[in-house]
Amino acid sequence: MNYSPTAQTLFQPFTIGNLTLPNRIVMAPMAREFAPNGVPVPDMAAYYRRRAENGVGLIVTGGTLIDHPDTSNLENVPHIYGEAALSSWANVVTAVHEAGGRIISQITHIGARGHVGDYSEADIADIIQVFAKAASDAKRIGFDGIEIHGGHGFLLDQFFWKKTNSRTDRYGGDWGGRTRFAVEVIEACRRAVGPEFPIVLRISQWKMSDYTAKLVETPEQLEQFLTPLVAAGVDIFHASTRRFWEPEFEGSDLNLAGWTKKLTGKPVITVGSVGLEDDGTEKTQVAGLVERLEHEEFDLVAVGRALLADPAWANKIRDGRIDELISFTDEAKQKLY
Repeated sequence: MNYSPTAQTLFQPFTIGNLTLPNRIVMAPMAREFAPNGVPVPDMAAYYRRRAENGVGLIVTGGTLIDHPDTSNLENVPHIYGEAALSSWANVVTAVHEAGGRIISQITHIGARGHVGDYSEADIADIIQVFAKAASDAKRIGFDGIEIHGGHGFLLDQFFWKKTNSRTDRYGGDWGGRTRFAVEVIEACRRAVGPEFPIVLRISQWKMSDYTAKLVETPEQLEQFLTPLVAAGVDIFHASTRRFWEPEFEGSDLNLAGWTKKLTGKPVITVGSVGLEDDGTEKTQVAGLVERLEHEEFDLVAVGRALLADPAWANKIRDGRIDELISFTDEAKQKLY
């Protein structure tokens, strides 16, 4: 294959654990809400397959809800429990694999109860086991890994953030306390899936309710936050930012993914408005992205809305067909194609 010189680095293989990817392009998790009663509609298989057969190396599903009463108050978000939902996801996995792709399930608890102080230690223990069950089921039905959602103000992130966690027991206080819940979730999931099954952790500074929120203010705080999560068994960090090209801390051009890799040595996924032309032309943005990848600031690149609009985005970038790209519009949010 003769790749576009601009994009060549994006199309190098990558291996983590028992998972080998053909390239560095990841479909970012996006909540589509095409799952009445938690069961993904049959068209979901074709939707993900289309991206796999058009050159996406790894697909991360939109958030799938674990089996807990207050995980979400949304009706059409898919479940990762119950035979109907699991059977539908198994069909998705088969379709992606038949197209030569790889797919992991993002498992999540949104935290609809509203305040971390409302959870007793018994509640926390129950949720940990439900996460582990979801991880086990994801592996059983053929997913290639899991991503645990620890960002965007969802439940685990509510425990991380000092502004939302005022607990005085072992799940609050310093970084050791505020990361303990997530550490125990990761450890339980690792026991459920074994040592070679990839576990990704999604993290973020921003919250759904506050785009300017800061979980950490300095690289030193970021290191204190990440260290126990690495020890718990995270294989890859997925560092969610709104714009991948923006530096995370003063005095360095590194974004959140870059700092996470520098501090942990772990592989990282960068994400944030890739392909949306916010900093100029598509060609200019991709060139800047590839340059950062070549400098090993990050290992994988997640693409979200651009892949909603154009299932063939990856192949077009690979072949240098920039003028054929389909631009994202709000209409794309409403479709499953």
